[in-house]
Amino acid sequence: MLAKVSKNIFLYASQNKALNTVAKKWGLKFGASQVVAGVNIESAINQVQRLNEKGLLCTLDHLGEFVSSREDALEATVCNTRTLEAIAKAGVNSNLSVKMTQLGLDIDRDFCVQNMHRILDTAKYHNNFVRIDMEDYSHCQITLDILKELRETYTNVGTVIQAYLFRAEQDVKELKGIPLRLVKGAYKESSKVAYQEKEKVDENYMRIIEEHLLSGSYTAIATHDHHIISKVKDFVQKNEINRDQFEFQMLYGFRTEMQVSLVQEGYKTRVYIPFGDDWFGYFMRRLAERPQNISFALRGFFLKN
Repeated sequence: MLAKVSKNIFLYASQNKALNTVAKKWGLKFGASQVVAGVNIESAINQVQRLNEKGLLCTLDHLGEFVSSREDALEATVCNTRTLEAIAKAGVNSNLSVKMTQLGLDIDRDFCVQNMHRILDTAKYHNNFVRIDMEDYSHCQITLDILKELRETYTNVGTVIQAYLFRAEQDVKELKGIPLRLVKGAYKESSKVAYQEKEKVDENYMRIIEEHLLSGSYTAIATHDHHIISKVKDFVQKNEINRDQFEFQMLYGFRTEMQVSLVQEGYKTRVYIPFGDDWFGYFMRRLAERPQNISFALRGFFLKN
């Protein structure tokens, strides 16, 4: 019960604009520096280089979401194109992940799509891939609609499907052939649209993983759950699925030993690396996901202060 209350508190905080504004003034405090790779592109690229040396692939995420001004959305667009350019210049192995609410989705759909075109054009020029992060349920359908529109022009773009949503299995079927990152889900959603019990989320997660793999589509399995990872290993072996068709993904700062272990076993493994000063919402969702993350963050705070 206490864990559920804590989760709700952190999820509420993650979308509180006033708290987010204050957090930007704090800098990477309260353990956030353990899961956020600095506030600028240079620090993020340094972390990518370090992880690449261990055989890990990466994806960079310039943090920010729910932007309410065109100026901020344009600034975010420029930051994302510069990130792609920095990846190319440094010669590191990293994709880019973006949130469309950071690019003005809540301001104007067409404006956001124009910003996506700028980013995808830059990614195409540098032969890179862009993942559109899935946000809360209210943005799910419009995200998939825009993705399908973008896929008419670009092949270097995919998105994320969240297993806790009832609609996830059908969405995966409709997105056959499109590279997907499959996750359990990290937002607080109504019981009208999402499973609330961990067991049901886990069951649906394995269903959509198997569905996308069996369709021959490239699949990114994003989880720290060693039980799920073990099941995926067994499934791909049983169904003779080539290791080039999928990858495991984990978050920067979490289960680093397992990340390296998977690489040593011959599995492609990618680390999701967030950076930037708009870190508060991301950090709160990480604390909400697992009670263990709270003590993890507190240890980081006392060690660095």
